Amino acid sequence: MAAVLELIAGSYEQIAFGYRVKTDEKEWTAKPNFTHHAHTASISAVAASERFVVTGSKDETIQLYDMKKKTEHGALLHHNGSITCLEFYGSSHLLSGGEDGLVCVWSTKKWECLKSIKAHKGTVTSLSVHPSGKLALTVGTDKTLRTWNLINGRSAFIKNIKQNAHIVRWSPDGDKYVVVVDDKVIIYNLETASVTGTITNPKRISSVKFLNNSILAVAGDDEIVRLCDVEKEKWVCEFKAHETRVKAVDSFITEDYCVMVTASNDGFIKMWKLHLKEELESPTLLGEVNTTARLTCLAVWKPSSVQKIAEEPAAEATTSKELAQELSKTKRVRIVAEEVILEDESKPKKKKKRAGK
Repeated sequence: MAAVLELIAGSYEQIAFGYRVKTDEKEWTAKPNFTHHAHTASISAVAASERFVVTGSKDETIQLYDMKKKTEHGALLHHNGSITCLEFYGSSHLLSGGEDGLVCVWSTKKWECLKSIKAHKGTVTSLSVHPSGKLALTVGTDKTLRTWNLINGRSAFIKNIKQNAHIVRWSPDGDKYVVVVDDKVIIYNLETASVTGTITNPKRISSVKFLNNSILAVAGDDEIVRLCDVEKEKWVCEFKAHETRVKAVDSFITEDYCVMVTASNDGFIKMWKLHLKEELESPTLLGEVNTTARLTCLAVWKPSSVQKIAEEPAAEATTSKELAQELSKTKRVRIVAEEVILEDESKPKKKKKRAGK
């Protein structure tokens, strides 16, 4: 059975594009499904859950789209400054970061801001939620990497990194994370919170994506996408993906292979087939579409992308080792939402928020 799949891209031209992908043939074709001009400035971030797609912009708003009903769902107006990063946790919560230094946690049930955290003294440049949903990492222009306990919304610990990092990402298993500073990928071990290795890209890095727990796709200010083995700390494959710099990369696993999706300043979104085996070979092109726009960000929407959420709250861990031990405990899982991320003692803030009913 063909997978239901949609490519969502944001652009400098303020437009969000949606393309429905036909996957039941050898060559995948992407047909335009929607173009939406909801922002008044360039789109800087996009994220997708099982039901919703969100776009964030330099116009300080987050726009919501209901992918099941194919309708606009309103706007979230809590940030005072550009939206810099968006990430869903499962289908229950959205986290947003902005130029104002805030990280906001939203419930997708009523689109309320459950918690607004002053995360950094400068801009929040990137955020990443641990696969357990219990903690998040953020980096900002105050040259810090911060770990947040999402149960109570408090800072677990702060690490000074001496430079402004612009990307942070957990590995799928949650045992390691990477921090990107300019052209360098710095690999950290969760248990020790120490750097295990650093890999340097030939150009400044614009986007990274874990394809599995060891292979990281790295895109930057050139037309090449490089694959790095973060455990062996070496490059294992590279290929020319576009004619100009690659702005964003995403991926998902289907059947017995990985599909990597890339978006570029040249206007193209391309889908690549890659077998994640011992000896990596260059991926083959599955399909492409020309948006004719200058693309800035990308997400893949799949209606079956439900995450399971751990049941018990994290303890008050104060060291990286304690956090690692807490997260490694085997727990029963069930798909619940509101109990897990951020139970707020106070009433949810309603400042400057409007959303569709």
